Amino acid sequence: MKTTLTLIKRNIRLFFKDKGMFFTSLITPVILLVLYATFLGNVYEDSFVSSLPKGIEVGRDVIDGLVGGQLVSSILAVSCVTVAFCSNFLMVQDKANGTVKDLRISPVKSHILSVSYYVATLVSTLIICYSALAICFLYLGITGWYLSTADVALLVLDVLLLTLFGTALSSVVSFFLSTQGQISAVGSIVSAGYGFICGAYMPISSFGEGLQAVVSFLPGTYATSLFRTHATRGAFEQMVADGIPRAAAEGMKDMIDCNIYFFDSSVSEWAMYLILGVSVAVLLVAYILMNKFKRGTK
Repeated sequence: MKTTLTLIKRNIRLFFKDKGMFFTSLITPVILLVLYATFLGNVYEDSFVSSLPKGIEVGRDVIDGLVGGQLVSSILAVSCVTVAFCSNFLMVQDKANGTVKDLRISPVKSHILSVSYYVATLVSTLIICYSALAICFLYLGITGWYLSTADVALLVLDVLLLTLFGTALSSVVSFFLSTQGQISAVGSIVSAGYGFICGAYMPISSFGEGLQAVVSFLPGTYATSLFRTHATRGAFEQMVADGIPRAAAEGMKDMIDCNIYFFDSSVSEWAMYLILGVSVAVLLVAYILMNKFKRGTK
């Protein structure tokens, strides 16, 4: 245990000491917030306003709350995964510069080394993602705060679960990488593509039926829906209290993926959590087995 903690501390210290890795990870959610607020805020607002029933008006602050909730949920849904890949640069960097060979010929066991990389990546990613969550809360406080205490707690839980998933996924992918060029290429691909396939950039409801069926098998889809639900629930409840028919509000929830369907069957919130939890467990088992198999082969 002492050796594991020492390696975890070493990895976390090196990550935050490397200004390149740290700022690359930290700047991702900040840039997304600025870009979303600048370019997508008006698009989201127009979508909400155009979907309101004719003759019914909603206060500007409620619309701002909905737009802010959608922006924040998109940022968090992307950052928890993309930041995990950035945080895992250290594992690949140790392979590239030969440090991992020195560690493996030492008395340190292979599984301890693997666990230390995973936990260190998880801790580093959580620090950055919870910092991003705090910034998002501040943004919602300025634009329109409709979060209940329960929703705040659930958003904290959502960040934890998706970060566990992102860290496990990045650990499995990084296992096969051995150069900084490879991890940079993979990081760029994930940063560019993950937001689309998880529905953060464009609602899944706007995809074609075939693509909707494909992404319904991806855990990230349900994580995005959880963020959407918890970030906008208070604003939707206020909208209904202001006189919007509940059916119209549900239609708007469908539009932004608060409600997710698996082949026309609505997926409940507890099922989304179950899907995320099982996905994390499967990826962790795969990561452990890959390291065990590699060790056995040697």
